Amino acid sequence: MIQSMTGYGKAEAHLEGKKIYVELKSLNSKSMDLSTRIASPFREKEMEIRRMISKELERGKVDFCLWVEKDATQHTLPINAETAGAYIRQIKEISRINGLELNGGDVWSALVRLPDITLANSTEELANEDWETVRQAIDSAVRQLVEFRKQEGKALFHKFEDKLTNIEELMHQIEPYEKGRIEKIRQRLEERLAELSGVDYDKNRLEQELIYYIEKLDISEEKQRLTNHLRYFRETMLDGHGQGKKLGFIAQEMGREINTTGSKSNQAEMQTIVVKMKDELEQIKEQVLNVL
Repeated sequence: MIQSMTGYGKAEAHLEGKKIYVELKSLNSKSMDLSTRIASPFREKEMEIRRMISKELERGKVDFCLWVEKDATQHTLPINAETAGAYIRQIKEISRINGLELNGGDVWSALVRLPDITLANSTEELANEDWETVRQAIDSAVRQLVEFRKQEGKALFHKFEDKLTNIEELMHQIEPYEKGRIEKIRQRLEERLAELSGVDYDKNRLEQELIYYIEKLDISEEKQRLTNHLRYFRETMLDGHGQGKKLGFIAQEMGREINTTGSKSNQAEMQTIVVKMKDELEQIKEQVLNVL
């Protein structure tokens, strides 16, 4: 069964003191176009994350986002005691040299403005067990997106079936006009010849001219090839996933047969039907772009 390239998945993981959120979105694209936004310290796993996503999603414009929300108790950053002590000693020494009086409030007011006073820039290592928890959340988000794609694929499948059936019905509507137009050509030729009073014509030559028109305007081959393409399109939709490009090629071939039928149609009624067939096919082509 076909899958759509449109999808969405989201999952979360709980680690000590924080929540990890994973979000995936995908749209149609000719190839895998993956963009990532990954919170530290998970950036070291970016290549592994990319491999995981590319393997499962295969194709599409995919946006991946991983971010962290810390508990309120984790928001207070620890003070770097060694750096703060060194700053305090320097402040006191400079104040003594310059004869300045200090109180505790002034010292702390100055400290909070100085760089590296907290441990915010300290390296936070990613434990293996934490990564395994996050990796499972990524897997869950990817599975959700794949399931979303499958559901969208089912909707596309039914839409394609409706359009293919419409094209078949329109093709059958051409048959009555196709059968009657040869007789109309004969009548038109005979009427033109009758207008030429006193001119005798060769009956055999008239039949030859009719045969020429029949061969020139015959659309039986186009109808047969279009029928084959419609059947092949249906078979391809059922042949697993990853068939979007093939369906696009089949739709192009269907368009060629419909266009040729239109060029051979010498009646307004037939041309009107061909226009309707083209409209149905264009809707198929638009939606094929979303098929994986």
